[in-house]
Amino acid sequence: MAQTLRRFVLLDRDGTLNEERHYLGDPNQLVLFPGVGAALRRLSEAGFGLAVITNQSGIGRGLFSRDDADRVNERLRALLADDGAVLDGIYMCPHSPDQSCDCRKPLPGLVERAAADLGFDPRDSIVVGDKQADIALGQGVGASTVLVRTGWGEDTLAKGDSRPDHVAADLTAAVGWILGDGEAPS
Repeated sequence: MAQTLRRFVLLDRDGTLNEERHYLGDPNQLVLFPGVGAALRRLSEAGFGLAVITNQSGIGRGLFSRDDADRVNERLRALLADDGAVLDGIYMCPHSPDQSCDCRKPLPGLVERAAADLGFDPRDSIVVGDKQADIALGQGVGASTVLVRTGWGEDTLAKGDSRPDHVAADLTAAVGWILGDGEAPS
């Protein structure tokens, strides 16, 4: 597939778009952070593509089913649509950490699949997340990286092993930085 000129923002889900829950398998427990839908809409309006890249080891651990995870993702899409935001794709690793796969972040499998499906260059994308695995994923595929302080972000910063291109208070602030709105340093 020929590459498009459209850049993509690759988003972690839990702790970045929505409140962190211990193994989120119930769509009724999905709660977006304030401003997420509007922030994603701004990115789309600026011409960016949007894809979620998420590890969901609860499936591999037998804590919830793939159908449960799909229902959570459907609710995510519906809540975002209420704010006029649309995702181009959701890519999910269902494996537990002890299962061999090439898709569990920070491995590049999901980004490679998204790039092939959606026609973008991962090196020209921006990865936004709250964990070291998100930052390592972005660095591994040559993307720019933004660590948000929501979810596990503060813990990730405290460990000191993360070297993102930017640190933002939340997704809204990350979008401000991506779009060059002059977000104050966080």
